[in-house]
Order: sequence, then structure tokens, then C-alpha cells
Amino acid sequence: MTDRIADIWGERTPHGSGQAWPERVDQVLAEGLTDGDVDRWVQSACVLCSNGCGCDIAVKDGKLVGIRGRAQDRVNRGRLGPKGLYGSWQGEEHPDRLTRPLIRVDGRLVETDWDTAMGRIVERSKELLASKGPLSHGFYTSGQLFLEEYYALGMLGKAGIGTPHMDGNTRLCTATAAAALKESFGADGQPGSYTDIDECSAIFLYGHNMAETQTVLWSRVLDRLDGPNPPRLVCIDPRDTEVARRADVHLPVHPGTNLALMNGLVRELFANGWIDEDYIAEHTANVDQLRSVVEPWTPEKVAETCGVQAADVRRAAEIFGTEDRVLSTVLQGFYQSAHATASACQVDNLHLLRGMLGRPGCGLLQMNGQPTAQNNRECGADGDLPGFRNWENPQHVQDLARLWNVDPGIIPDWAPPTHALQIFRYVEQGSIELLWISATNPAVSMPQLERIRHILDQDSLFLVVQDIYLTETAQYADVVLPCAAWGEKTGTFTNADRTVHLSEKAVDPPGEARSDLDVFLEYARWMGFTDKDGRPLLDWSGPEDGFEAWKECSRGRPCDYTGLSYNKLRGGSGIQWPCTEGLPDGTERLYTDGGFPTAPEYCESFGHDLLTGATTGETEYKATVQPGKAWLKALDYTPPHEEPDADYPLRYTTGRTAYHFHTRTKTGRSRRLNDAAPEPWIEMSVEDAARAGCQEGDIARVTSRRGSLEVPVRVGDIRPGTVFAPFHYGYWDTSDGDTSDGGPHRAANELTITEWDPVSKQPLFKNAAVRVEKLRSGDGPSKAPDTTASRRATGAQR
Repeated sequence: MTDRIADIWGERTPHGSGQAWPERVDQVLAEGLTDGDVDRWVQSACVLCSNGCGCDIAVKDGKLVGIRGRAQDRVNRGRLGPKGLYGSWQGEEHPDRLTRPLIRVDGRLVETDWDTAMGRIVERSKELLASKGPLSHGFYTSGQLFLEEYYALGMLGKAGIGTPHMDGNTRLCTATAAAALKESFGADGQPGSYTDIDECSAIFLYGHNMAETQTVLWSRVLDRLDGPNPPRLVCIDPRDTEVARRADVHLPVHPGTNLALMNGLVRELFANGWIDEDYIAEHTANVDQLRSVVEPWTPEKVAETCGVQAADVRRAAEIFGTEDRVLSTVLQGFYQSAHATASACQVDNLHLLRGMLGRPGCGLLQMNGQPTAQNNRECGADGDLPGFRNWENPQHVQDLARLWNVDPGIIPDWAPPTHALQIFRYVEQGSIELLWISATNPAVSMPQLERIRHILDQDSLFLVVQDIYLTETAQYADVVLPCAAWGEKTGTFTNADRTVHLSEKAVDPPGEARSDLDVFLEYARWMGFTDKDGRPLLDWSGPEDGFEAWKECSRGRPCDYTGLSYNKLRGGSGIQWPCTEGLPDGTERLYTDGGFPTAPEYCESFGHDLLTGATTGETEYKATVQPGKAWLKALDYTPPHEEPDADYPLRYTTGRTAYHFHTRTKTGRSRRLNDAAPEPWIEMSVEDAARAGCQEGDIARVTSRRGSLEVPVRVGDIRPGTVFAPFHYGYWDTSDGDTSDGGPHRAANELTITEWDPVSKQPLFKNAAVRVEKLRSGDGPSKAPDTTASRRATGAQR
């Protein structure tokens, strides 16, 4: 195996259209060990991106010592990316791990035992429920727990406490995927499959830097591009990414203008007759409104608005309109930008207009940003009702109440679920007084960080944090609970193409750390949550009990797991839901018959107005829906919330590097990964850097209306007028660990705006106005990676 820090995607194994992706097993063991030294291998799947690669964990003397890809797994065929190889167990075996609970005493966090820590939480929780009711409680979780943990959290929040204030950091990364799927098809669930890469004749990546966000999936694309009959490739991204460099057409749009481009692409399909009239008539509704909305968006108008060439818009549309098997993937460049849901719906519309769903190579993947984000959405930990049930449908609420044997009145269905940014606003306003944060780090990941730090530091807030390290967020907590990490607990999770994996416990967690599931079950016991018959609400003895309970919750719903079991998931590859008695091997693609889950009694949502986010409501929905048909939804383009002006003349966008995951809680503690990208930077074009008087490595101050940061400059191949910053970097590994407002800042979200998409409520991280000024000369090049889109300028971007 090559050095996967320098050679991120590894050796090529080319394959042609319709051929199976060849196996290639990647493996890393601790220094000095060989296969013969390993005591045992334990089945799992990687949790350091949203791809969900099957893997085995090497164990020796009760410790994690290595990892290898599973050759038989449908997702990765043995491959692993740099984070999986160098950040999985390496990021967990660090002396910083939390091993005992902490409580705040006289302003300081001090070690204590579990009973004391849980006692404090339960005392405050009962006090607030008695005096102020369930709306005093909020839960903010992750996209990295296991299915069983999300379902337990969803049950205790909805049927134990009865609060609608539940969400996850999936709101930041994947909420638009769910929203767009619900708006177009009536329910969440990716129509396509990763195997569509092996079958397609063209691939469109919309705001999806797959080469760095899902390195193994990009390896699969590279193997098609280097094989016989390669697919044509179209990239929409303002940066000169690795995807852009391999593309037949690169559309480097201005941040915030995605919807204008998408309206133009859809218009070209109508204008050139590249549509399937029969499919549209039989399987969709609303085509006339869609045609009317996109009609003004000629390629010339798109070019003027988006800053691209009209000829390139035509070329991209022609590829989509004339190839017979097109795969589309969408990610944060669309989800975290203005008009997020409307733009993602236009991707759905392209496929509906051509009848390209449910067939090999005609995949649609509204991607997820985290490994278990799909389960958060399925299980109700993000505020939605479990099993893709509709909170506006009284029968769905009754179904849940019957399943849980609770009074339906306790299930909060009187208003939309509270999204993450609103939860923090309620804390700011003082109505939420107990906030429980699990496995996420909003003190670095949320927009407008100065405000978030102030919210977490409020005297009125009782803050509970459970995590594996003392994160920037945990430093504000009243109680910190030490939790088990990947490899230290058992559970299942589902990736972006609906593949369910089982991850088995390989070793014990350090010290007194416990699994997140054990923490939730323990809290439910202490609180005395019971059903109508007085039995414990959560009477599970472990994760397998939780999985069996979840199966019943999913029965008959789009995400039906009833054909799965722990035993069935052991030994082989992952299996895609729905998996039932009638579909024992799972389901590779959805909507193969052109039927969609839009019937009022079954759908997950009655839909929204894409401009305002107002719900359509049951009455109007029933009056207009054509059950079984997909919706062709559309919205005209308007400029984003914040545009460049004389004071802030540049557009600011954030994103990832291949070497880190989220706020570097684990990857920052891996020596190989941290050495590859040790500190933050900003990327500027050659022209913009010269205008600011900056050269490569100089230290610059970047300022928005929310704050500023001081970081080195990378002069790169980003489009002129745009500044990029990686969002991973916080403050835990700075010299003083400072998160206060006193010193120079370096976190990308110091600058981002507290605004969100009206439907998905996803924050707009990729759209702000900034200015850049040189502070001082650097002492050499910035430490931004030269192996990825952040490499030094080559003149590729114009």
C-alpha cells in the first residue's frame, strides 16, 4: 500500500461500465506489528466520513492496534481513506481521553463518580420539569452515534420528557438532503446506490468535493474515469478541486448563486426537448409551474449571475440531456448555501424530467455529511418523528403512542420540531434551561461563534456534555460525561446509500467511560420514565434490544428494517434498507416502478413553500396531491442574504480538507493526519492576494460583520473574488487553549452568519461577505496541504 497521506486515493484498479469494482484491501497496523501479531479481527465500519466503509479492527492484548478494509463489502471493496487508516484507533488512544465524570465546583470542573454526576443531572431535570415543563429541556446531538443510541434518545425526549427541542449537528450538514427528498418524493431516503458509479455514462457533482469528503467513493469514480468507456464528468464548485481537474465541464459559480444555475440547466432540458414526456405525465405533478419558473433563465442570464461561461452551461445541460445513464451527487456546496432546498430540489427535477430514477446508473444521491446522519433522521433524534412519520398526521402520532404504549398527548406534535439554531436562540432567551449536548462541538461548528460562546456561558443554563474528549464545548459544561468511542461499543449504522452495517465492540472503553446508549438508558431509569402500564419506557438490556425495538418502529415505513438482524449483518457485507421478509437481501435502488410515497396517509411531509418555509398543511396537500406521483417543485432565484460591498468586497466560503473530520476531536490527535494539515489557512486567488498585498504564507486578518480571524494565506486556484477557509480548527490545541474573546481567533465560523434555509433550516456557511488585509509577512509557505484543492496556485482557475 502506498503512503496514503501523499497518495490519498491509492493505486488505481480501473473498471469499465457494468463491471464490478475490483477489490483492493488497505491495511495499517501499529508500528512494528505484523498480521501474525494480531490476536483477533473484529467486524466494524469506519465512522470518519459519510461513506460507511466496511472494515475490521485489529486487537492485541486488549488494545486497538490496526484496521483493514473488508474486501467483500459492497461500499468499499476493501479500501479505506487516510482518515480511516490513520485516525480511527490512533485518534482515540490519547492521554487526553475523558475517563471519569466531571462536575463544576466553584467554577472549576472536577472529577467525580457516575452517581454524583447523574444525580446532579436528574435533580436539575426533575426540578425544571416540575416548575417549567418539558419546554425547559433541549437536546443537541450528533451524526456519529449508533442507530440504537439515536432511537433511545428520541424515545426519552419525545415519550419521556415530551420536548420538541431536539436536533443534531446533522442540521449543519445533511438537513437539506432530507428536506429535498421529502419535498420531491414525499419521504426521506436516497433513491440511488453507490453501484450506480459502476453503471453510469455521466456523473454530476453539485457542490460536492468528493475527492476530499469521501475519498474512497472518489477512488471508485477515478477507477471508472481511468477504465474503458469512462463517464463524462461535470463539476459545480467555485474551487479548482481534484473533481474539477478531472471534469469535462467545470462550472465555478459565485457562492450563493446555485439556484440560478440549476434553473438554467432545467430550462435547457425543456428548451431542447431533452425530457421524457411519458414519464412526466405518468409519475410527476406540477410540470407547468416548473417550466414557468425556469423559463427566464437563459444560459446568458445564468452566466451573468453566476460568473460562468454560457457555453459551459449549455455543454453541461447537453450532457445531462443526452446521456442515457446519469448519476447525480449533492453535498455542502448546495446544502450550506442560499436557496439550499430549492437548489437540491432542482437536482431531483432533472432526474424526474428525464425519467432517470430506479435504473442502474441513473442514481440520485443527496449525500450525507456524517457517518450516521441517516440514522439520526430515521430515529427521531433530530426532532422528526421516528420511522419517517409525519408530525402533522395525527394517525402517525397515534401509531407511535401505541408502539411505545404511552399517552399520545406527551408526543410533541403541536408545532414543527425545533431546529438547532432555534434551540440555541431559546437558550439565549432563557426558555431552555437544560441543554444536553452529545458527541458534538458547537463551540467550533456553529455559525457566529462569539455569540455561541456567550450562549453556552450563560448563568441560566445547566449544560450537560457527553463526549470522548474535553472539547471547547465541554469546557462550558456543568456536568461532563466520559463516553466510549468507536471500537469500544456495539451498534449499527446506515450510510448515505442506505447500507446498514454492524460495528462490534472490540475493546473496553478507558477508565469509567460508558457507551452513549448506557448513558441514555441510565438517565431514563433515574428519571423513572414509564409507559402507561408502569413498565420502564426503555427496558433494553443492550444495543441488540434497541435494534429489535427499532425494527418494529420501522415496520411498514419507507426505511423498513424488519428483515435485518445482528446475526444477518455479521460476517458479510452491509445490506441496504428497505429489507423485509419479502426483500430479504435489501433494496439496491428506490422507485424502480415510478411510484413515490406521496399519498397523504403515508408521506413523511405535506411539503413547504420553498421561499418562506411555511408548511403546506394537510388540507391544501390533500386537495392538490396526486398520490404516488413526485412533485416538481421550483423557486425563482433571488440574491443571498449577504452580498459583497465596498466594505466587505469578497465572498467567503468554508469547507473540508481530506485530512480532518469535523472539529478535529479525533483527527487532530492523530500524528499523521495532524502533520498533513496542522493549522488553519485561508485560500485566495493570485489576483485577490496581490490586491491585498499578500504573498504565500503571509499572515492576514479576515473580517466579516460578525468577527475576524488571523491566519496564513494560501495563494491558490480558487476563483477570484472568493475566499475559502477550512472549518475544522478550534482552540483546544492552541498554546493557551483560549476560547475567550480576547486573543486572535482562527476558527472559520467566527465569520459566518446566523441565517438558514427556510425549509431545511440548514445554516448558510458558504455565503458571507469579508475583507482581507495583510498583518505581517510570513516566515515561509502556509502549511495548507499541497496534495488537494488547497495546493499552491498553478494558474488553473481563471
